[in-house]
This record gives sequence, structure tokens and C-alpha cells, in this order.
Amino acid sequence: MPAAILGILVGWLALNKFYLGYTKEGIIQLVLNVVTFGAASVIPFIEGILYLFMSDKQFDDTYVYGKKGWL
Repeated sequence: MPAAILGILVGWLALNKFYLGYTKEGIIQLVLNVVTFGAASVIPFIEGILYLFMSDKQFDDTYVYGKKGWL
């Protein structure tokens, strides 16, 4: 739940990536947001919505144990 809220509300800062422990992906997201003047903020927003609709088990399997960094 916290990763979803971070992705939706402050995804432009890539806090959802850093919260999940994906430092490399978080830095890439920050750079993309700077280069595209914030247009890349749609990516963490969509990820946040996807996080909300996943079951806890599916989220854990995908992002905690599976270490999937992107959609």
C-alpha cells in the first residue's frame, strides 16, 4: 500500500522505487522526469494504480521476491 500511494502522489520523485529498494530504477526515473520535464511521471502513476489492484501475494511475488523493477 505505501508503494502505491508514493507512486500515485509523488511518483515524479521516484519515491515508490526507492521505497521498494530499487535504487538504480529510481535514479533512472528521476533523470527521465528531468529530461522530459515531468512527462515521464505518468509511469509511476500507472505503477501505483497497478500496485493497488494487485493482491498482496502477487505484489510480493513480483516486486519483493521476483525483484521486477519496472511494469
